[in-house]
Amino acid sequence: MIPVAFDYQRATSVEDAVDKLTEAGDEARVLSGGQSLIPFMRLRFAVPDTLVDISGIRDLSFVRVDADRIRIGAMTRHSDLARDPVIAANLPLLGAMAGKIGDTQVRNRGTLGGSVAHADPAAEYATLCTMLDAEIVTTRRAIPASEFFLGRYTTPLAHDEVLSEVTFPVATGGHSYIKFGSRLFDWAIVGVAAQVLDDGVRIGLVSMADVPVRAVEGERALAQGATAEEAGRASTTGLAPTASVRASAPYKLHLAEVLTARALREAGAVRV
Repeated sequence: MIPVAFDYQRATSVEDAVDKLTEAGDEARVLSGGQSLIPFMRLRFAVPDTLVDISGIRDLSFVRVDADRIRIGAMTRHSDLARDPVIAANLPLLGAMAGKIGDTQVRNRGTLGGSVAHADPAAEYATLCTMLDAEIVTTRRAIPASEFFLGRYTTPLAHDEVLSEVTFPVATGGHSYIKFGSRLFDWAIVGVAAQVLDDGVRIGLVSMADVPVRAVEGERALAQGATAEEAGRASTTGLAPTASVRASAPYKLHLAEVLTARALREAGAVRV
């Protein structure tokens, strides 16, 4: 399908973007990499009156380490995250996830901020934000990840609020991300991430609910001495994933349990 007609404006700075969004009104949307928004517009799931393009704002593309936090600009692209040496040294799980997103075109155009703001529970970054207690920084405020993902494609962002950066804790311990899909470049039918931290192990599940999932019950079981399989079963406690043409709900639950056990072993989170 062809998108509904819209006005296009290119922002020259973050302040300019906010001004343009404010002037355009409630139906304006931010365009960064366009890999999520444009397909939605083609399907007419999104029908903005105005697009404010922030892709040329260089100040929004960066990777920095401040003390025990790693700060990443919203316009940092997936391909950059996958090969950035600062990411590799301070949060290698993020690099592993970025390298498995889409195909080459998507990785070279898509951005961290665009993916996070889109709030698709089948997207890797949303789960990473949730499981590692990331903070989403905007032109107005800093929002804990636990308060940011309100539902499928739903966040507390106002129409004239620009996501500027995301901060994660530095995490250099054992980690793993396993993505299961029908084809190489597909969205994950189920994805599982595991990260070893000083205070324990974090487990995140992709595409298992309307919001990204931190598998707290699996983490708790692991802390109490559970095996990888036991932690995998505990990780799906209380979940009722939505069935699709690619996978039934019981199949997704089974996948999550099996992949969680495998990810925990790969991350060195359990004794072999």
